[in-house]
Amino acid sequence: MRPLVIIAILLGAAVAAEVLKPHPKAVPNIHPLGEVDRPEMVKFIVADAVSLPGIVVDEMDAELVGEWQYSTHTPPYVGLGYLHDMKAGKGSKSVTFTPMLPKTGWYEVRLAHCYNVRRSTKVPVTIHHADGDAKVIINQQQEPEHGRLFRTLGTFRFEAGRTGWVQVSNEGTEPDKVVIADAVQFLPVAK
Repeated sequence: MRPLVIIAILLGAAVAAEVLKPHPKAVPNIHPLGEVDRPEMVKFIVADAVSLPGIVVDEMDAELVGEWQYSTHTPPYVGLGYLHDMKAGKGSKSVTFTPMLPKTGWYEVRLAHCYNVRRSTKVPVTIHHADGDAKVIINQQQEPEHGRLFRTLGTFRFEAGRTGWVQVSNEGTEPDKVVIADAVQFLPVAK
């Protein structure tokens, strides 16, 4: 993909940035607009989370514990970009995504993250649902199966409202690897 095309796509995301703002607690992006390490992945960016099916909570609406940095360097991602733990504060950082679910029921939960060899292979994710907590470990070096962006964490029962959540942590992750937090999607399923 040519650099001007990449910049045009990213400028579309920048126009959205006039309405959407990065998380106010995040450390600013250090990469200039258009500087990406994988230009072939730009086409998989989902600039508007509202265009996705189900309920999507983007990182800008998540609760941050510890210092996370905003980035657009490695596409794909949802919205304006994604957060990473800067390979620091291992065990003391988390990002919690809390949806407003319209009804009680079963939901497939998917986690969005960009992937490459600089990512952690053992990211702990906790899903707090109506029947308790489920914990999974994911490898963020592996390509997610849905649109190269979302990975299925499982199907869980949730109550309506804001009682459930998904938390990405950097506890137990490699000191030389980055943990990514981007978005969580809740897709209603019939059971």
